[in-house]
Amino acid sequence: MRGSAEGLVLGAALDALLGDPRRGHPVAGFGRLAAGFERLVYRDSRAAGVVYAGVLVGGAVASGVLLERVARGPLRVAVTAAATWAVLGGTSLGREGLAMERVLEDGDLDAARDRLSHLCARDPKGLDEAALARATVESVAENTSDAAIAPLVWGAVGGVPGLLAYRAVNTLDAMVGYRNPRYERFGWAAARLDDAANWVPARLTGMLVVLCSGRDALRVLRRDGGNHPSPNAGRCEAAFAGALGVRLGGTNSYGGAVERRPEMGDGRAPEVRDIGRAVRLSAAVTFAAAALVWGLR
Repeated sequence: MRGSAEGLVLGAALDALLGDPRRGHPVAGFGRLAAGFERLVYRDSRAAGVVYAGVLVGGAVASGVLLERVARGPLRVAVTAAATWAVLGGTSLGREGLAMERVLEDGDLDAARDRLSHLCARDPKGLDEAALARATVESVAENTSDAAIAPLVWGAVGGVPGLLAYRAVNTLDAMVGYRNPRYERFGWAAARLDDAANWVPARLTGMLVVLCSGRDALRVLRRDGGNHPSPNAGRCEAAFAGALGVRLGGTNSYGGAVERRPEMGDGRAPEVRDIGRAVRLSAAVTFAAAALVWGLR
């Protein structure tokens, strides 16, 4: 665990300093590989989706095992740090949130709607400033787990193979884990894998939000965390809602399908100024998770 912990914390520091690589991002390369493999194996069936997810996630695990076998001593720390930097996305998440805050402060709703796809799959058409602010705060809350806490958890549990496997699962869910005619069955395995992989990290994220902010986050987390249709996202969003004193949830549109989600929190509707507060809270939670990994080494 010691070498893995040092590499994880070093990788988290690299992400905080540098963010995602601007070119040649390994996750983008994996996405292109997954898209090509999808064209080969796609069938409108769960069985084809199981093969698709199994081969790609298994390949990520095998790559991680190979890297750890050839890396010894200080080299293992360096490999773990590089893998952690590659799979973490907390800093880039924060930058996207702050970019949205800036364009909303400028009153440029068209630019804000164009940027929303960088954060979530919600339909931006017709969204006003308040709806865009809420979407951004919710995305920062949910993706704090996906982009930062879950990779650290799986890196602590499984080293480099755990890091690569988690990012493979999460990427596949983002690509095919949709309830639409094309992916309802084919994407089922990827979506269920992602739910399982994020079950513990999402709840840890909620508790770290409580640790960083206080009792209001705990109260809303306990009361509203299970109301979300996702088994995991609600824990993060409810904790953020309590911590920020805002109300999240409501009506969203995805690919023309309208979802009405229960509201979480007791406060006012999110405003543009709450985006920066959410980003700072996300960074604090990520720092707390890295400190926890270091303490457990």
